[in-house]
Amino acid sequence: MIWPQAVKDRIKTGNDREIVHSYPYRSACPSTVWAELVEGATREIFLAGYTNYFFWTSVPAFAETLRRRAESGCRVRFLLGDPDGEVTRQREAIEDVTLTVSTRIRMTLEALEKLGPLDGLEARFSVDEDAVNHVSLSVFRFDDEAMVTPHLARLVGHDSPLLHLRRQGDGGMFDRFAEHAEELWGRAVSISG
Repeated sequence: MIWPQAVKDRIKTGNDREIVHSYPYRSACPSTVWAELVEGATREIFLAGYTNYFFWTSVPAFAETLRRRAESGCRVRFLLGDPDGEVTRQREAIEDVTLTVSTRIRMTLEALEKLGPLDGLEARFSVDEDAVNHVSLSVFRFDDEAMVTPHLARLVGHDSPLLHLRRQGDGGMFDRFAEHAEELWGRAVSISG
């Protein structure tokens, strides 16, 4: 009777089974995990972070991998904050760091521009009324896996916690976060090059 209870205590059986791993800091997640998620996605990559800046500096050959993913039919989407928006200015004052939020967004925009027009690649700015919800929660989706960062009050994204989720069925944590990002995307405005 001891073993069955010990096994039950160790095996995930409920909604928590969607949690693959948790990190106290986004920066604690190895770049190899991010690279494997980007490389392994075949249907969809949806990067709904406010700046998405860290991908270009943390994931080896990120631009080339995105290009290959898009050319192979994978849908690639970027949802960014408006670099000139009021929430961006407010967040810059809160973070008070040299590499500002608007600069990080513009660096992503520049990197996307260098990719050139690419079938399957879309980018949008979240609208003003969604900006507070967007800046406070980043959802990065790779087919049926997601990395989610709930941003803590005054911390830069890399200092906030990170959850690695894998979809296990309808209505779980993965779906809840994916639906949040889709809702923001649905109201977002296209970024004109």
